[in-house]
Amino acid sequence: MPGTKKLVIVESPTKMKSIAGYLGDGYEVLSSVGHIRDLIEPKNLPPELKKGPLGKFSVDVDNGFEPYYVVSDAKKKTVSELKRALKNADELLLATDEDREGEAIAWHLLQVLQPKVPVKRMVFHEITKDAILAAKDNTRDLDTALVDAQETRRILDRIYGYEISPVLWRKVGPGLSAGRVQSAATRLVVERERERLAFVAAGYWDLIAQLTPASTASETGFSAKLVRLNGERIASGSDFDDSGKLKPSVKAVTLDESAAVALTAALKQPGVAVTVSKVASKPYRRSPAAPFTTSTLQQEAARKLRFTARQTMSVAQSLYENGYITYMRTDSPSLSKQAISAARAQATSLYGAETIPDAPRVYKGKSKNAQEAHEAIRPSGDTFRTPASLAGSLRGNDFKLYELIWKRTVASQMSDATGSTASVTIEAGPTGTSEHPSASGALAEFSASGTVITFRGFLLAYEEGRDEERNAPTDPTESKLPLLAEGQALTLDEVEAKGHETTPPARYTEASLVKKLEELGIGRPSTYASIISTITDRGYVTPRGQSLIPNWIAFSVVRLLEDFFGDLVEYDFTAEMENDLDRIADGEADRVDWLTSFYFGSDKHRGLRQVVDNLGEIDPRVINSVTISDDITLRIGKYGPYLEVIEPGADPEATPRRVNIPPDLAPDELTAAKARELINAPVVTDRVIGVNPASGKNVVAKDGRFGPYVTEVDPEPVVDPAEAAAAAAAAATDAATTLADGSVVDPKTGEVTETTTAKPKKKAPAKKAAAAAKPRTASIFKSMDLASIDLDTALRLLDLPRVVGVDPETGAEILAQNGKFGPYLKKGVDTRSLTSEDQIFDIDLPGAIELYAQPKYGARRASSALKEFEAPDPESGKAIKIKDGRFGAYVTDGVTNATIPKAETVEDVDFDRAVQLLADKRAKGPAVKKAPAKKAPAKTAAAKKPAAKKPAAKKPAAKKASVKKTGLPTVSAATSAARSASAQKAAATRAANKAAAAAAAETATS
Repeated sequence: MPGTKKLVIVESPTKMKSIAGYLGDGYEVLSSVGHIRDLIEPKNLPPELKKGPLGKFSVDVDNGFEPYYVVSDAKKKTVSELKRALKNADELLLATDEDREGEAIAWHLLQVLQPKVPVKRMVFHEITKDAILAAKDNTRDLDTALVDAQETRRILDRIYGYEISPVLWRKVGPGLSAGRVQSAATRLVVERERERLAFVAAGYWDLIAQLTPASTASETGFSAKLVRLNGERIASGSDFDDSGKLKPSVKAVTLDESAAVALTAALKQPGVAVTVSKVASKPYRRSPAAPFTTSTLQQEAARKLRFTARQTMSVAQSLYENGYITYMRTDSPSLSKQAISAARAQATSLYGAETIPDAPRVYKGKSKNAQEAHEAIRPSGDTFRTPASLAGSLRGNDFKLYELIWKRTVASQMSDATGSTASVTIEAGPTGTSEHPSASGALAEFSASGTVITFRGFLLAYEEGRDEERNAPTDPTESKLPLLAEGQALTLDEVEAKGHETTPPARYTEASLVKKLEELGIGRPSTYASIISTITDRGYVTPRGQSLIPNWIAFSVVRLLEDFFGDLVEYDFTAEMENDLDRIADGEADRVDWLTSFYFGSDKHRGLRQVVDNLGEIDPRVINSVTISDDITLRIGKYGPYLEVIEPGADPEATPRRVNIPPDLAPDELTAAKARELINAPVVTDRVIGVNPASGKNVVAKDGRFGPYVTEVDPEPVVDPAEAAAAAAAAATDAATTLADGSVVDPKTGEVTETTTAKPKKKAPAKKAAAAAKPRTASIFKSMDLASIDLDTALRLLDLPRVVGVDPETGAEILAQNGKFGPYLKKGVDTRSLTSEDQIFDIDLPGAIELYAQPKYGARRASSALKEFEAPDPESGKAIKIKDGRFGAYVTDGVTNATIPKAETVEDVDFDRAVQLLADKRAKGPAVKKAPAKKAPAKTAAAKKPAAKKPAAKKPAAKKASVKKTGLPTVSAATSAARSASAQKAAATRAANKAAAAAAAETATS
């Protein structure tokens, strides 16, 4: 029988408490904690399905692309709890997020729970009481078109990755992956680096003059830039192309250093008149930016707050779930009527009624299909809470991001900033003539401009940040020129010649990459952060500051994809796929038809399967090579990139010389000159530091695969050539001769010794000599330099572990040493970590005893943490610290450990972010350990029939002595007797041989 409560299922545990409070006692709110099931890995399919059509992708491509979904082990407990709660419910409300992914989660819940009660879809874009109550009263049915679009995306990504990634494994390197969107993003970053590699800097000069009106010396001076010489325009940075030449369409003169210096000197001569030749003024107007979409929020948070895309989305998720902002995955900049009213009201109260326009501003997005939330990201509610009012409840990154969203939303409904921009043209020439007094006879023309903002409007609340534009002037900022009139005389206070060099295209930052992806139509709001995280985590891109630098492995991956999967990495093709998914979401296209066309092909393009089946030969050496110069080639190898050098006059068949590349050298920095510098650099490996006085062995510094280290090697023995020849002759003379019948001839006596019939005794395997023991080695500390390490330091390293002293209580030695996880002390099996490698040599016995007196874990040492926070965790009440662990930095309260994402640094993580990471980790629950797979019983091999043999002649069997069964192998009496006789004979032979050898030795001596 149905129960009396309505069950509401949301995605995140953080939402549960707030929503339950708004809905009241008649509702039970539970969380699915994200997805409850997904495509199974093909290797985990049931055995009977692995060889069928599901075996390759866990998707039946031959039968309507039916996916094989399973509930993950981690979610089985969650599903059980949801089923148990459903038994007591009279209605099910699926309140997952209102985007495609949320719709798909709701569909999966239906498929797994199989409810017998009415089911409704409940959607909301903010977690406030009014929004939740309105959503409860305005439910809808599940949107199967949105589910189809999300399922298509998931199946598409599985097929794409599982078809192409194995090609990368075979031809580039293991562990690599290809993805529909990540490959396009990686290609963008690599193409920008290629542009930087091909870039040729161009030099140009200009003049900057400092001027003041001649009539009033008290007037504020201003600067002006040389723009024309003899009527011809002077070239600036934007006039040059990436090859270092003036663009063909540009008509301008390049000023070099000598001309600039000569003109500067000429302008400083007496008799030069500087006058205002033209004054122009035009109105200035600037409009506010639209409210935030997901992509613009990520861009602006990166510019203003230095947040990564992943960090921005994580903080925004927290703000949304706690009811501070509306849903954070949206491509629509529009605001609801209540939001517009709230923004206008707040702008009026804070900045005055004159700061808002007569009519509300309406913004429209560029997206053809607002498949995500249908409103911009804004403060929640019909009355916005100001940042000042939330100072007590929001801190750290949460406060910073909320303030940014609040400012942008309020400013979007304010009036334009207005003013005027004045531009002035100034001529410099000799008095009374148009000819310049210099030898060149040139007339110099300068220009200056200034903007005066008379009404600030939205600038009172917010101003949008901008990405740097290469070699281009920035937009005018608020600056002021003195009042000037045509024909007015000016005083030239100073003139300076300045040299410039064009700069290569700027590398992508996370903000500019998101902007570019959005412009190209690649990806969707919910995917931008994961795209950047993926290409970073895969090792294709490395962040350096704000820049994204591609690694050399990315060049190989992109080259292979471009050469053999050209369509799939074309930006238009990738964007068109996104549009097709939008059409499926709108119900305008069929999921199965589209996947069939993509995989098997159609009239428009070859299918992915045809491409993979007809790849032809792929030469890994070509794919993983970049030509630096005629004799230098960059190779991307299994263990990283290196230079391959063809030495002059070397044998073509000989192995080329290899030179390692510094890991921090960016691809665009590896010029031909830099490569030659690396090749010609002195080699510091295998440097003999000195001799260990205790052992007489050489101490050598080396640079190995796992880093620099020192080791001991035996010195090369000095051999006298004459002695070596004599020893060889003696060895040849002393060698015994063995005849064909096995008899042995003694080389000194000539006596022939017959061989015995006894079988020779097998020689036991020779044991390794003690002298062949592995040489002592020791890694050098991070603070040491391999090129300058001295003998004393090397010997101290080789002598590790160091005995610090003896524990007076236990009598056990305390050792200081370096280990896999860093420096530590060891006393028996009890260990303590040290804070630095230098402590291995520095710590004394009292310091070690004091360290052991403290507990091993917990609040043992404040210095063991990278960062500590004063306030305790609000849930556990324990102190929060950031520590450095085996897999990188992590946040811990002593109970829960949460790894800090790779895209974030320790400095980025403040108290609020730390609390959030711990809360997210708790919500996921403990990691489920996989039970070891049960081994199938070994199959018993069928007994082989013995080969047919001719019947042997029968011998009379000897009578076997009766033996008591003891569980040991039995031996017949006859066999035992035969063995005894054989042993006696062998002993006699050995005794005779010994006697003969002794007699021979005595004869030789006498």
